[in-house]
Amino acid sequence: MLLFTALAVLCAPVSAAPADSVPARPYKLSGYADGYYRYNFQNPREAPYNNLTSFTNSHNSFELGMISLKGEHTVGKVGLVADLGFGRRAEEFSYTDANTRFIIKQLFLTYALTDKLKLTGGSWATHVGYESVDPYLNRTYSMSYLFSYGPFFHTGIKAEYQVAPKTLLMLGVANPTDLKSASNLPKTVIAQVATSTADDKIKAYFNYQGGRQQDSLRLQQADVVLTYALSEQLSFSGNGSVQYRQQRTETGWQSGRAWWGSAFYANLDPRPWLGFTLRTEYFSDHRNVLGFDGEVLETTLAANLRKDGFTLIPELRLDRSTQGAPLFADKAGTARRTTMGALLAAVYKF
Repeated sequence: MLLFTALAVLCAPVSAAPADSVPARPYKLSGYADGYYRYNFQNPREAPYNNLTSFTNSHNSFELGMISLKGEHTVGKVGLVADLGFGRRAEEFSYTDANTRFIIKQLFLTYALTDKLKLTGGSWATHVGYESVDPYLNRTYSMSYLFSYGPFFHTGIKAEYQVAPKTLLMLGVANPTDLKSASNLPKTVIAQVATSTADDKIKAYFNYQGGRQQDSLRLQQADVVLTYALSEQLSFSGNGSVQYRQQRTETGWQSGRAWWGSAFYANLDPRPWLGFTLRTEYFSDHRNVLGFDGEVLETTLAANLRKDGFTLIPELRLDRSTQGAPLFADKAGTARRTTMGALLAAVYKF
């Protein structure tokens, strides 16, 4: 990273870049902590307790999520973001690292070549998808299938260019998906076009990642996120994604297979302290890329009760598997196609 920053400094056009004499901004420190209780009404006895998405793999148990601390600092053209997490949620997010429950969620340097062009090097949360690893950025606490089986983060170098006042283009090269270290492995291309209307009521994000993940695996993923704010109280969002994988065996590259899905979010905030979100999701793995061998329909209804930096999230969730083998089980271990659960989460941000 130091070499990357030094090269950027040498190559920057002096006339277009911000002045080096800009005084240092005070450090910005933020963070959050979260925890939850989840109960599945079929009372399953074995993991994953009828949970096939990220971070809520428990039943009838009070669970700690993550303690997160994020530090930011900028000096002239150069910025630093260090985002650390500790806890089970952190460990599952960085599942390719050692299981210590302490992880570097994000660590990257930025350099402003001009007022329109910025370079970033390090590791950062993915641009693909709608939901975030940080629960205070989501309105539901349980995660979607699209989030859980897409990328979590990227480690590499990217450039962001302001094409127009409301349009940003990002292009980068990174390690294979979710790897902070990848010696002698192929690299992945990442890209995004983000745009919005002049009043920001409609926003659109066109996302991509693709390339060889290993010598024997190729991956391509296209993803779209759309948001529409009808008013301050009512908004809608949608996320669609398709991921194509191709394996290589002793006989060469095999025919590719894909999974895909879509999710829709309706958000209502009748009061500043009260919000409701309905998430409906369709997730298809008919080609058995991920082991589902079928499709899943998921519906989640969540409320957000807010007081200063504290948010309480009660939630009801219904999952149903169709085609293929049933994906859920009851107390006796009998396979079921449908499961329902309740969850109560608490998130405090400072």
